[in-house]
Amino acid sequence: MKRLRKLIKISAIVLLLLIALLSIVTLIYMRLPQFGKAPEGQRLTRIERAANYRNGHFENLEATPTFAPGYSFSGEMRKALFATYPGRYPEKDIPAIKTDLQQLPKDTDAVIWFGHSSCYIQLEGKRILIDPIFSQHASPVPGTVKPFSGTDIYSAADFPEIDYLLISHDHYDHLDYETILALKDKTKQVICGLGVGAHFERWGYPADKVIELAWYESAPQAADGSVKITATPARHQSGRGFSQNNTLWMSFVIQTAQRKIYVSGDSGYGRHFKEIGKAYGPMDLAIIENGQYDSAWHYVHCLPGEVLQAAQDLGAARLLPVHSSKFVLARHRWDEPLKEITRLDQKVGIPLVTPEIGEVVYLDDKEKVFRQWWKDK
Repeated sequence: MKRLRKLIKISAIVLLLLIALLSIVTLIYMRLPQFGKAPEGQRLTRIERAANYRNGHFENLEATPTFAPGYSFSGEMRKALFATYPGRYPEKDIPAIKTDLQQLPKDTDAVIWFGHSSCYIQLEGKRILIDPIFSQHASPVPGTVKPFSGTDIYSAADFPEIDYLLISHDHYDHLDYETILALKDKTKQVICGLGVGAHFERWGYPADKVIELAWYESAPQAADGSVKITATPARHQSGRGFSQNNTLWMSFVIQTAQRKIYVSGDSGYGRHFKEIGKAYGPMDLAIIENGQYDSAWHYVHCLPGEVLQAAQDLGAARLLPVHSSKFVLARHRWDEPLKEITRLDQKVGIPLVTPEIGEVVYLDDKEKVFRQWWKDK
């Protein structure tokens, strides 16, 4: 009996030592630059004055639990660890087109999607890049959350000089450390939410290159007044470490004299879509996340039917569904988002813009019908 007690005691000590060692290693690892920097000083003072910042964190316009009723953290963890979900990875390469972005005429109004939420927009001679991720992992740990084969044909080197780099929020699949570093010398202006500029500051971006916005604020327009970019609400979360929701997440309205484009960032469905549509719409094109969703967390990620409803709320003439076809961050089949929204849209009737990765979408060509390329896989 004494020997057993001694063995239990030694085992407990070893377990505690292992936990302590793991904690120390984790803390050291999280000091690496890819984790960014928490807001402080004048930046934090400005954050504390924001209308939706309370008790040390940002809040959504309406109550937004992480999990829907009937779901729990422990239950979702059990599914993640022990359940299997077929079809999350494509069996073949995702088709993609390698467009020469350097040679695309600057006066061509166009949109190019690169998989997940990364989009390049040309409007009125301005070049806009949104949530670019061109590294080999959508997480802070190399070798994890890898892109699907065929989706990784673009890099930061392929891009011309960028007038506006828009970041919807600071999660790793939208604010990619390696890509942001590679774009530093060719980016004229960064537009992001309150607090997100602290990451850019740590990564060597000059302060005068970074504009941090609260909801409903607009970035200063260029001298020619060609493009107006306004930060609008989203229903989501933020954070790159232990501190959560200490930076602001957002959507964007991009306006010119001729067009209005809405970019959702990550967002669950909520009343903000109708409010944005009323204040800024109707939209010529809505780029809305449609992928990496689950009924368990649909308060922070739209389900396909909710995407269509959001597009209607915005008064969108056309809808480009994004946030799919590059990474596995949810349990659904890799092709379900595009299949499901196409099926549901048969009753709704919003023209869907579903290009291949890298395909140029000419904004003046409103009659183009896109092939359902995901059916080939």
